[in-house]
Amino acid sequence: MAQVRTLVITGFGTNCEVESAHAARQAGSDVTDIVFFSDIVAGRTRIDAYNFLVFPGGFLDGDDLGAAQAAAVRWKHAATEAGEALLDQLKTFFSAGGLILGICNGFQLLVKLGLLPALGGDYFARQVSLANNDSARFEDRWVTLRANPQSPCVFTKGLSVIDLPVRHGEGKLVPMDPAVLDELLASGAVALQYADPATGAVTMDYPANPNGSPQAIAGLTDPTGRILGLMPHPEAFNHPTNHPDYTRGARPTLGTALFENAVAFLRAGA
Repeated sequence: MAQVRTLVITGFGTNCEVESAHAARQAGSDVTDIVFFSDIVAGRTRIDAYNFLVFPGGFLDGDDLGAAQAAAVRWKHAATEAGEALLDQLKTFFSAGGLILGICNGFQLLVKLGLLPALGGDYFARQVSLANNDSARFEDRWVTLRANPQSPCVFTKGLSVIDLPVRHGEGKLVPMDPAVLDELLASGAVALQYADPATGAVTMDYPANPNGSPQAIAGLTDPTGRILGLMPHPEAFNHPTNHPDYTRGARPTLGTALFENAVAFLRAGA
């Protein structure tokens, strides 16, 4: 049985690292470390010493130049003090079977790095972006998500409908062109979609779809299913009392179910 080693990266404006680490530990991660980006650059921590990598939510670099844009440039050009490119470590990590979860700002980073959606296996080429919400304001509310049963996503396996909070200003998915949007749908890259809380049906209606993403896209996966990026915060629903309808008797699936699926996948050595 494989050991699950989780690396939660923080620094430069990330602010959800503690909750993300808690969710990983709650899901059964054997080792869970919160590490500053600067410690990786300094060579004190190696990405490829882990098998579960979490990019938490926050406001990297204050979202100057656009959400996670500056961070994406930093990752593309950063090297350790020994001269090793960080992207080489990241590629080694992923080639060894590692899982990557990007939440909110972490999702924005993954799409701007080109790790998602990687249609056709074309990693590190930007195919989509995330732009300002149609409401032109920061959205802080709970939403309902429907998981796509046709998606290869490891994290959403066995899930149907799940409630999670959102808190973002730039969450609207923008594909490079209509053909990319079509391929996202046809390939199973769409892992999660916003849904009507009453019916569970996928919806474009505001506020159930809080940002106006086409086809109600809330989360994407890559062709292997081992990378997931989503705008809602699964780490923020780690106990039944977090849910706004808890006092009315609601006991929906916790957001930590996504972390549990990741841990189970790695522990099985799949």
